[in-house]
Amino acid sequence: METRNKDEELIALLRANARTPVSELARRLGVSRTTAQARLEKLERNGTIEGYSLRLSDRYRREQVRALVMIKSPPADRARIEDFLRPRPELRALYSISGVYDFAAVVSAKSVEDLDRIIDAIGNIDGVVDTMSSVILSTRIGRE
Repeated sequence: METRNKDEELIALLRANARTPVSELARRLGVSRTTAQARLEKLERNGTIEGYSLRLSDRYRREQVRALVMIKSPPADRARIEDFLRPRPELRALYSISGVYDFAAVVSAKSVEDLDRIIDAIGNIDGVVDTMSSVILSTRIGRE
């Protein structure tokens, strides 16, 4: 059994459910519980696994209105934009991207009105030159 492949299989199982008991992980990997535990501890020790997080239910996520907000800004203003967005609970992810826009932000809100407010707030940050927003209608494939 190749170590790298088993590690990737273990990571995939944990992505699906990080609370899977080690005995179940071992069974699905076809290794002993001790081997599965050792692999898990190795991945934690070497920094591959930094922690475990909460995954919200599909029902909860369906109740949220989400948007992808593309943000254009000059390089000198990007740190200020990040500083503004970092503490915002509506922000789900912020990506630095190549192309016409510099950032792609995924934002989430309880209503269209709340979403509109956060998108307006992003557009009003000093240094934001332009934004383009698209409401996310559904998730077809989600792995994280």
